Amino acid sequence: MGSSSSAQSYHIPGGKGPHTVGCTDLMTGHSIQGSFLRLFYPCLDGTSNEEPAWIPRREYYLGLADNLNMNRTITDRFFGYYYGSVKCPAKWNAPFKSGETYPLIIFSHGLGAFRTLYSAICIELASQGFIVAAVEHRDESASATYYLQEKPVSNAQKQTSCVQEEAWIYYRTLKPEEEAFSVRNKQVHQRAEECTKALNLMLDINNGKTVTNVLSLPFDWSVLKDTIDISRICIMGHSFGAATAIESLSKDTRFRCGIAMDAWMFPLKEEIYPSIHQPLLFINSESFQSLNSILEMKKLDSTAVERKMITIKGSVHQSFPDFTFLTGAILGKMFKLKGQIDPYTAIDIINKATLAFLQKHLGLQKDFHQWNALLDGHGDHLIPGTNIKLLPTQ
Repeated sequence: MGSSSSAQSYHIPGGKGPHTVGCTDLMTGHSIQGSFLRLFYPCLDGTSNEEPAWIPRREYYLGLADNLNMNRTITDRFFGYYYGSVKCPAKWNAPFKSGETYPLIIFSHGLGAFRTLYSAICIELASQGFIVAAVEHRDESASATYYLQEKPVSNAQKQTSCVQEEAWIYYRTLKPEEEAFSVRNKQVHQRAEECTKALNLMLDINNGKTVTNVLSLPFDWSVLKDTIDISRICIMGHSFGAATAIESLSKDTRFRCGIAMDAWMFPLKEEIYPSIHQPLLFINSESFQSLNSILEMKKLDSTAVERKMITIKGSVHQSFPDFTFLTGAILGKMFKLKGQIDPYTAIDIINKATLAFLQKHLGLQKDFHQWNALLDGHGDHLIPGTNIKLLPTQ
């Protein structure tokens, strides 16, 4: 994977809450219909010092090259040099901290991303007492993902057994003749189904059902029995993942609320909006949204349930994923990974607003209400609503 002294001068922020955070991966089934997720969770202290690689496999570099329309060989070397030594600041396969129940968050990544690229947000939430299941989508919108399929093999004695073989799915660039909305709407439906599958899987684990992790990692899933507060479940995501969260709210009422970070509204059909009855928070960057996108969000305004929108001054679309912490000023500006705001300040606002919203709408007995002012856009780096100029009637 390579290493870089420059990469070591940057880091993904760890959690600020009272819990030490562990993480592990879970893959079920031997087909594309199974689930694949990274779980972040409160773990026992002092049980593990190992931290996993932030980008776990070089195949993800190749998918990022496809997404960025760059040469695979060059991109592989570039990412290996700059990011190959970066660790995810969570304890790999550390024992789960049982003895209490935790709210559950299902997290959906953006277009061209994958399950580990929002570690800063997921780790902070886990440190504050949440279980976070970050789904890796298999709709060809992730830069790369894979599943393990069973392949029959025969030996010299003609005895047949099965071995597991990786089947990789890379980011698919749309062809010129393809109608973009049709493709993206189909993908957002699959993504929402994958979020529901992940929710079902986590609830099965909570109920004590035995699950088989085909990745064969040393993590005891049985300890999670009766540790999820099934009345406190949220769906959240960034960009395409935010659209996925909105789609999921329309399909599954078990999600009590939703958080849409810099939502890409394009893949959604307006006809689903009336079926969304849960509270929803939009956290937007200053540079990404358009008038049409904001008007779509405004169609979700409601007098019956809370809908909030805030915009972070000086932020860009990539102020939400982890790349913003790991890239210097020149490359950060070149690839639009950094805005004018300090990335650690931006992520602090994102996390605190998220926690305040979750306390209000999941009925938590925490101190997150201290950040309620952020939900109304009050703060040095915040704009209430949007920075996009709207007509008085809009």
